[in-house]
Amino acid sequence: MSPANPVDEPDSSLNGIGHKPVKSSKSPLPEVKEFESPLATVGDIVNALKITGGVIVRNFLSLQEIDRILEDVNPYLDSDKPWDGDFFPPETRRAFGLMGKSYTFATSIVGNPLWMEVTDALLTSYIKHNWVGEKNEESISLPQLHNTIAFRIGPGARAQVLHRDDPPHHPNRGAVAEHVMGRDCGIGLFVAATRTTRANGATRFIPGSHLWDYRDGPPREEQTVYAELNPGDAFMMLSGCFHGGSANSTTDEDRVLLSTFNTRGWLRQEENQYLANSLDSIRKLPRALQERIGYGLSLPFLGWVDLHSPIAILYPEEFKSQKDLL
Repeated sequence: MSPANPVDEPDSSLNGIGHKPVKSSKSPLPEVKEFESPLATVGDIVNALKITGGVIVRNFLSLQEIDRILEDVNPYLDSDKPWDGDFFPPETRRAFGLMGKSYTFATSIVGNPLWMEVTDALLTSYIKHNWVGEKNEESISLPQLHNTIAFRIGPGARAQVLHRDDPPHHPNRGAVAEHVMGRDCGIGLFVAATRTTRANGATRFIPGSHLWDYRDGPPREEQTVYAELNPGDAFMMLSGCFHGGSANSTTDEDRVLLSTFNTRGWLRQEENQYLANSLDSIRKLPRALQERIGYGLSLPFLGWVDLHSPIAILYPEEFKSQKDLL
């Protein structure tokens, strides 16, 4: 009898790995790469993410951009209440729906050109063979915004348990020897708004764990590496990597982290962007960001409203005379 929720087995014809052994928690951990933002290429970052699952990008944002974002989000962090549960320690404060709360967060983090190109390279989906009668209709689905969260973790906060961030999409992956395009559900970006150290709770993760069999667990703390950052530095991570915030063992340091994830255009968003942000606030953003939020179609026609692209809600005059999608 087949299992109710079978593990996705590696496809060597797609992986091109021949007889290479698949990765596991017993494999040597790959080296975590660091890049300087002005010099980093999309190709270098993508290749490093495929191998390690996480990379550090120094000087991703300017200190002026960080200051503007903090001015926008601090009132929401100040008014947040402790998490009623075990996932976040009670010393954590959070702010959500940041596309409508901080224009600088939206344009400098979610809309950062380097970040968008990295996510495009890893999360774009293609249909190369879709026969509709006599016609083959190819389609491209670009990534979409998955969530936006600012965190402030205060002194005394305990460590977060190690976990993956892709369970909302129910992946159940088999082990592979090397990265296979299409394996990832999402990618996360964490930008330090304050100095982020091992002592005050820097994110720790297990390099290479995105390639393991998802039945291989539980994760082991001794395999973790800490993403220590200066203000403006960033940590990019595939959502299939084991990771978690660490304990803030200081007595007087807050750790503030600005985060966002992207996911594939045909998957459901973790944070419902249509309800989290007002239409008026979204209308102020560049059109490319409006589409990234979810107001563009996932081609060929996923996400329509009255058989039109949802962007028509923001630009009704433009679509007044346009034909239906189908």
